[in-house]
Amino acid sequence: MLVPFEKLPPHSRLWIYQANRPFSIDEEKNVSDSLASFCSQWEAHGNPLQASFKIDYHQFVILAVDEKSAEASGCSIDGSVRVLKELGNQLTIDFFDRSGVAFFENGKINTYFLPQLKSLFESGQLRPSSQTFNNLVTNKAEWEISWKISVGKSWLAKYLPKDTLSV
Repeated sequence: MLVPFEKLPPHSRLWIYQANRPFSIDEEKNVSDSLASFCSQWEAHGNPLQASFKIDYHQFVILAVDEKSAEASGCSIDGSVRVLKELGNQLTIDFFDRSGVAFFENGKINTYFLPQLKSLFESGQLRPSSQTFNNLVTNKAEWEISWKISVGKSWLAKYLPKDTLSV
């Protein structure tokens, strides 16, 4: 059962999918329509899931389920992955490539690949205060407070030059 994202409680479980590029306006509408249809009929073991989604920064899909009424099962989660893979194939977008790391810079998303990070930090283009995304948050409350996070407080801190770690 599709519910408005903002009405989902903080404990709602969520999954974040980062596209390998921003959506065009038409692509974003296509993704939104497909996910609205999916969420309206998403169920686990015959029980409807109270589900929703959000598209953020024209590049992230956030799927969420209030598991108080019914828990998402492995099969139901597989169904959501299948929908995103189908959308990806249809739109030539990859939601599952984890080699790109998104950063919020000057009001937009820039994606860099893991092998680039060390030199970007050494050159100062990226700093401990640079904003990145923690796509591993597991519920809506965590998403609201710690999805966008500074590099110095993230797993990316290991790429920072040692002299910048006192941030």
